[in-house]
Amino acid sequence: MRGGPGDAERRQRWGRLFEELDSNKDGRVDVHELRQGLARLGGGNPDGGAQQGISPEGDADSDGGLDLEEFILYLQEREQRLLLLFHSLDRNQDGHIDVSEIQQSFRALGISISLEQAEKILHSMDRDGTMTIDWQEWRDHFLLHSLENVEDVLYFWKHSTVLDIGECLTVPDEFSEQEKLTGMWWKQLVAGAMAGAVSRTGTAPLDRLKVFMQVHASKTNRLNILGGLRSMIQEGGVRSLWRGNGINVLKIAPESAIKFMAYEQIKRAIWGQQETLHVQERFVAGSLAGVTAQTIIYPMEVLKTRLTLRRTGQYKGLLDCAWRILEREGPQAFYRGYLPNVLGIVPYAGIDLAVYETLKNRWLQQYSHDSADPGILVLLACGTISSTCGQIASYPLALVRTRMQAQASIEGAPQLSMLGLLRHILSQEGVRGLYRGIAPNFMKVIPAVSISYVVYENMKQALGVTSRPQLPQAPDPVSSGSTGS
Repeated sequence: MRGGPGDAERRQRWGRLFEELDSNKDGRVDVHELRQGLARLGGGNPDGGAQQGISPEGDADSDGGLDLEEFILYLQEREQRLLLLFHSLDRNQDGHIDVSEIQQSFRALGISISLEQAEKILHSMDRDGTMTIDWQEWRDHFLLHSLENVEDVLYFWKHSTVLDIGECLTVPDEFSEQEKLTGMWWKQLVAGAMAGAVSRTGTAPLDRLKVFMQVHASKTNRLNILGGLRSMIQEGGVRSLWRGNGINVLKIAPESAIKFMAYEQIKRAIWGQQETLHVQERFVAGSLAGVTAQTIIYPMEVLKTRLTLRRTGQYKGLLDCAWRILEREGPQAFYRGYLPNVLGIVPYAGIDLAVYETLKNRWLQQYSHDSADPGILVLLACGTISSTCGQIASYPLALVRTRMQAQASIEGAPQLSMLGLLRHILSQEGVRGLYRGIAPNFMKVIPAVSISYVVYENMKQALGVTSRPQLPQAPDPVSSGSTGS
């Protein structure tokens, strides 16, 4: 950082702060002394991170307080986090945060604040009256105080990584610079993929029933949920309820990886090094990333539909199914239904993101006075509601896609285009025909979300994903020449 003090000077400054907080001069600082010291310095209560630093997790020798070395280690890690956050908020990289940058940062989180509110936040940190915040003001204000919930909002309100309801059309999550530096991002992707695999396997019978009803249900046969289940079990036994699940699980990893990489590249190509995107920008980048991923893995979608609908003994396995389609229908068969599938990304991703951001914003405005952590029930409810709304909007296109994927394998079925199939369904069955199979689709949402969350949390523990990733021990950015004010 330009003009920053050297390491020795910083240790002296931290040492003076330690002496000021150590009121009983026993060489230890506990939570009580920290709270009293902040009151004398004109601050409020220490934030959760500071209190955690004095908990047994941060107390290396478990003596109920921090000695000077433990205190310095905590402050060093804290300053590194603060520096990263300062640079992410300083969008024009001029070394100062102004009112407009505060407003932009909150807008990127889906929270609208007025100019007056932004000025109030800035004024609470601005010591020299310039109405901008430099690094020293930012550091001194937040070193032991709360981060005004900005980090908490970013952390707690992640959305699509955790919840898997069998659709991969959601906008990818943003990973913070800290998560990228510590490698937590790939562990979270792996945990999410495992959660999706278990969730899809657990709800596979309902997913197969949905596809079965999308293709075979009509006004004439009046196929319902019980009738569909009975028909599938009579034809192939209980094990047949899991047909198509293998490839449905297999496509999670490549689709998630392609979407994540495409999202990051699109972000850089369109918006450069901008750290956090606004909601509208996330929608555009996420939709383009979704189209990219679907274009590459779409043949797996066609195979999944064919294997899900197969009769007993029709195919020997995945490769046999692929070879027969190629032999009988040609390579173009692997992209049947591609157009309605891509068109469905926009309403699904757009409505899902818009509803989630609206619910998040409403909760933050009304209930986040003490903490930005909404709790698991609120998070699951918001994710379930937003995903369900997205599904309702895009379901007719999903049904048309599935029928186009399957129609070549059904004897006597007309080979129709997207518009031709839409007209056929509306003329024969009305608007209701566009929602065949939506009941089992809704039935699987809550168990899918619940299973994926439980597995995700357990996988995070197994992979060593911390709730708040700490920066690894590295040369201090202040003394190693980083730019700043």
